[in-house]
Amino acid sequence: MIDFSNKEKIKGILTEKAEIFKTIGHPVRLCILTMLIMEQKSNVSDMQFCLDVPQPLVSQHLAKLKSAGIISSERKGTEIIYKIKNEEVKHIVEQILE
Repeated sequence: MIDFSNKEKIKGILTEKAEIFKTIGHPVRLCILTMLIMEQKSNVSDMQFCLDVPQPLVSQHLAKLKSAGIISSERKGTEIIYKIKNEEVKHIVEQILE
């Protein structure tokens, strides 16, 4: 449980959590995360096909998720494979989808 005796520490923790919710709180980003949970990993082309949105838009959302430390990427030849690296976010999205 949260110890409210250290207000600065609590403020930092809550700010960090609020940023996570802000980052995942977009329908396209939630869809990307859902797909990555179901498929374990994916490339941008497969995500674009499933999401039915333009590839540049998918890439923009992937960049936001990556810069927030929620997903990671690995280049394999000409494609980039994405996967969720933040287990807390994975758990949150799984709870939302239940």
